[in-house]
Amino acid sequence: MGVELTVLHWIYLAFIVLIIGFMIARKDTSLVCIVGIFLLAATATHSLSAAISGVFNSFIYAITELLPTILVISIIVAMSKVLTSTGINDVMISPFTRFIRTPGWAYWTIGILMMVISWFFWPSPAVALMGAVLLPVAIRVGLPALGAAMAMNLFGHGIALSGDFVIQGAPKLTADAAGLPVADVISASIPLVFVMGVATTITAFILLRRDMKKGFFANEEHEIAVTADSALEKTRQLLSGQVKKMLAIIIPVLFVLDVVTMFYLHLQGGEATALIGGTAIFILILISIFAHRQESFEEITNYFIEGFQFGFKVFGPVIPIAAFFYLGDAGFVKIIGEYLPKMSQGIVNDLGVALAHVVPLNNEIGAMTLTIVGAITGLDGSGFSGISLAGSVAHLFATAIGGGAATLTALGQIAAIWVGGGTLVPWALIPAAAICGVDPFELARRNLIPVAVGLVITTIVAMFLI
Repeated sequence: MGVELTVLHWIYLAFIVLIIGFMIARKDTSLVCIVGIFLLAATATHSLSAAISGVFNSFIYAITELLPTILVISIIVAMSKVLTSTGINDVMISPFTRFIRTPGWAYWTIGILMMVISWFFWPSPAVALMGAVLLPVAIRVGLPALGAAMAMNLFGHGIALSGDFVIQGAPKLTADAAGLPVADVISASIPLVFVMGVATTITAFILLRRDMKKGFFANEEHEIAVTADSALEKTRQLLSGQVKKMLAIIIPVLFVLDVVTMFYLHLQGGEATALIGGTAIFILILISIFAHRQESFEEITNYFIEGFQFGFKVFGPVIPIAAFFYLGDAGFVKIIGEYLPKMSQGIVNDLGVALAHVVPLNNEIGAMTLTIVGAITGLDGSGFSGISLAGSVAHLFATAIGGGAATLTALGQIAAIWVGGGTLVPWALIPAAAICGVDPFELARRNLIPVAVGLVITTIVAMFLI
């Protein structure tokens, strides 16, 4: 049965192409998305006031949908601030320093710890944690600072952030855009994240060892170790060593109990996020009371402010983009109203059905296209701002192919975040580069071949999973 395509469908499609074009040109797309929302609303309602209101309402809708994600990230960052300011992070990581005896052990220890911590605390706080505590140890055993930065990037901003299994911020965005349950996208992403992670980190390690043997890092300066040590000195006065040790044991135990609870109670999506977020709030309060005593009332508020500043800074560019892509599905009716054809299943669904009648898409073309689209959306250096587009395109292609929506969505998400989340785009690499004292452009060049190899292998694997 044919699908009736209206002017609204063509406007939406034109703006998807326009948004991709702007991303390739490394231009912000917020204005383009706002103009797209305005034109869709104006065309549908034939009312200037309704179109202007539609832009504002689309922002409200996007913020409402994203608020749990923004909130949990903000709270976790706030908690990580108090861990850093009290020096508890030092105590939590110190047992792992005994494993760092060679450059190889340093690379894998930093990477795996970065991945685990990033699942719970988000990569940006994890970078500070790793850089302050493990970087000096890694450098002392011969791992170049650039190698440590690569491990942080690839395991944290790559593996952990592209899967985002615990906080579930990334799969929430892509799943909403693709019209799928979050659990479906997470399940589909597990094999792809694993393949991408193994291919990328092993390739990076092989190339790093090759260049170390050639003496490329022989003259690297190591002042970062002293800098990191001195930066920690001021944190050691808030708590006694005994209290730090006690809290350093309690915190991981609480998060392990969260994971066990999720497993036994089958908590997923918003319920799992709420459990993690609530635990982080109580940890923040507990540590603040121990560390700041009478000043804890003010300090707790200050930590929350810092967390929310971070959360809205990260998601500020995402809101206009998500607002536009929510119009491709159920959001259109809720934001603008009942203006689509009676038989319409949403703009993206309609375009997918129409595409299936025109272009003989197959699994291979679908997988390659989603990887390319995801990589392009990551060029803005956010990783998150474009994954709604990846989900929307995945929905469109899956409708045309006749299945594989979750796999295509996960593939687009992985490509977008690996490119833009902090492994390839230089301005997204600044946190890890700064903490390790290396050039972000050199770090991006180092990551390029491993990430490219990983994306090719992961795309091929996805072709068989669709």
